[in-house]
Amino acid sequence: MSVDVRAVTESEFPDWQRALRTGFLNPPVVTDAEVADRLPHVDLARTLGAYDRGRTVATFRSFRQEVSTVGGGSLTADAITQVTVAPTHRRRGLLSRMMGADLAAARERGDAIATLIAAEYPIYGRFGFGPASSTAEWSVDVRRAGLDPRRSGRPGDGGRIDLTDADEIRKVGPEVYARLARVRAGVTDRTPRGWDVGTGGGVSNEPWREPYYAIYRAESGEVEGYVAYTADDKWDDAKQPMNTATVRDLIAVTPAAERALWHFLCSIDWIGTVRSGYRAPDDPLPLLLPDPRAAKLLTYADMLWVRVLDPVRVLESRAYPVADGLVLDLRDGDGFAGGRYRLDASPDGVSCARTDASADLAFDIAELGVLAFGDESAVRLGRLGRVEELTAGAAARADLLFRTPLRPFSPDIF
Repeated sequence: MSVDVRAVTESEFPDWQRALRTGFLNPPVVTDAEVADRLPHVDLARTLGAYDRGRTVATFRSFRQEVSTVGGGSLTADAITQVTVAPTHRRRGLLSRMMGADLAAARERGDAIATLIAAEYPIYGRFGFGPASSTAEWSVDVRRAGLDPRRSGRPGDGGRIDLTDADEIRKVGPEVYARLARVRAGVTDRTPRGWDVGTGGGVSNEPWREPYYAIYRAESGEVEGYVAYTADDKWDDAKQPMNTATVRDLIAVTPAAERALWHFLCSIDWIGTVRSGYRAPDDPLPLLLPDPRAAKLLTYADMLWVRVLDPVRVLESRAYPVADGLVLDLRDGDGFAGGRYRLDASPDGVSCARTDASADLAFDIAELGVLAFGDESAVRLGRLGRVEELTAGAAARADLLFRTPLRPFSPDIF
């Protein structure tokens, strides 16, 4: 019997949730309260399931998202999430069917890109996705860091650190987060529902552990950053504290706020280790310490994956630091965005249009998102065989054109 792929109905949503939990190796139990909490925030028309004799054997969902670009612009994205295929139904093309239907609908809606967070690296390249941002995590040995613990709440720049609660974070956090999107590419928007769930709202099978919250206020009183963190309770046999503070969310939009919040975390009594949580790969944390070697790199990996659906809008949505023009030959086996495009850009503006002119560079559509968000070098991609240079020196010119002073940062997993 063939497997049917279609949108999920309201009555099928509980079984779809159970299949989702099974796919992610979570206990396959879904309560009525959990369904009632989540269903109002799910667009069933964009929630796909694969059905074999009435049973959900694959899951796929997408939703509307805004993603920041270089220079403070933004793009509307088709954000893809909750993708699973039951172990009994792998290698039957179910993911390809669901992905093809979703990307076609996104292109028809006019979404410029599709995005996702990949659980495994090899899966999504064949659908035109490429890793457009990276993430890093550090573990800081506080005792080696060399900071003065007496200055934990007194940054010394006229600002101050205040402990607070979830209610205030929900009030002040969205504006701070919006300011981050104006200075970093790759930042995905947070909806009111996202802020609620991120601070303990909503129903879940997993127990919620309330974090500690702190905010940084500049001398003017303006909030320029905040942090949410948890701490464990470990002591050694000599009754010495061996506790770890783990960052759940840290957003800072000024150098003063970054410095003050990291110094605060490294100065809390009884804390011997600070785990940074996922950060931009160029986060200043190690260099903010008198001894940068106290920060050990734990993770360096891909984060936000981007599939370009509209090259013109993607290339015109960002800023460029130099003036130049390039013709790009984009290969797209799925037919959504292939073709030859001329990009003319400068600090004063940008234009992009289809052209019949000879190409300077040729590459698969997966590489365009990687380059447009500024997290990769065309020269390096050329050395890897992923960019073909058709005009001598074009890759080096592309690097100058696409460079960005800060690497993209995608704080959220979705």
